[in-house]
Amino acid sequence: MAEDTLDISGDMCPMTLVKTKLRLEELAVGDLLTIRLRGGEAGTNVPRSLREHGHAVLAEREAGEGCWEVVVRKTRD
Repeated sequence: MAEDTLDISGDMCPMTLVKTKLRLEELAVGDLLTIRLRGGEAGTNVPRSLREHGHAVLAEREAGEGCWEVVVRKTRD
C-alpha cells in the first residue's frame, strides 16, 4: 500500500474534483491519498464526490489557515 499527497488548496471547484480524480487514477486500489484543500465548496464537494464514486473517506480534519485534509483510500478503479 502506497501513500500520496495532493495539495489543491489554491484551486477552486470544479478543478479540485478534476485534479483529485486524476491523481486517484494514478494510484492502485488500496492506496491512501491525503488531499489538502480549502474549506467551503471544495471541502464539501470533494469528500462527497469521493464517497459517491465508492472510495473510503477515512478522515476529514482541519489543517490550519482555512485548509482541511481529507484522507481517502482508493477502493476501486
